[in-house]
Amino acid sequence: MLPPPEIEINRGHEVGFYSDDRSLLDHLTQFVGSALKAGNAAIVVATESHRDNLFPELQACGLDIGAAVEQGRYIAVDAADTLSAIMFNGMPDPDRFMKAFGSLVLRAANAAKGGHSHVAVFGECVHLLWTQGNAEAAIRMEKLCNQLIKTYNVNILCGYSVSGGKLYSPIFQQILAEHSAAHFR
Repeated sequence: MLPPPEIEINRGHEVGFYSDDRSLLDHLTQFVGSALKAGNAAIVVATESHRDNLFPELQACGLDIGAAVEQGRYIAVDAADTLSAIMFNGMPDPDRFMKAFGSLVLRAANAAKGGHSHVAVFGECVHLLWTQGNAEAAIRMEKLCNQLIKTYNVNILCGYSVSGGKLYSPIFQQILAEHSAAHFR
């Protein structure tokens, strides 16, 4: 049995626990679509299948994703490639993390409309670490995401699959504690 759909914790760094890909895509479409419709930017760090499936979902919402890509307001990169670029000795390296994500955020923010534009970031790197059994690295990455929020004032949504049955473990509670809100779908 899943917890209630929404649990408020703090602010700025949300997590979604998804029972299936449809639930993830629906939430991700809303998260990214809202940012783009407001003239802001969005960065999607996801698996290939989620990136490929998100694109037409956003187009179906009336967004010109091709234009957003050309403008640099929509950036989609591979989660596994990003993860390999920031890892050192099995853990996310803080300097590599801030350099990789900081450059993406600055690029997206500069492309967004308006002087006070925001960047929405969705990431599945933590899910990949979680499924690899490297929960300690996932927690460290969640902490680095909190640092990214403080440095760049971005909104982050992390995505996890709940099909693994690891909910309610002590590690799950630590991951949950790093977020401002949790969504169970």
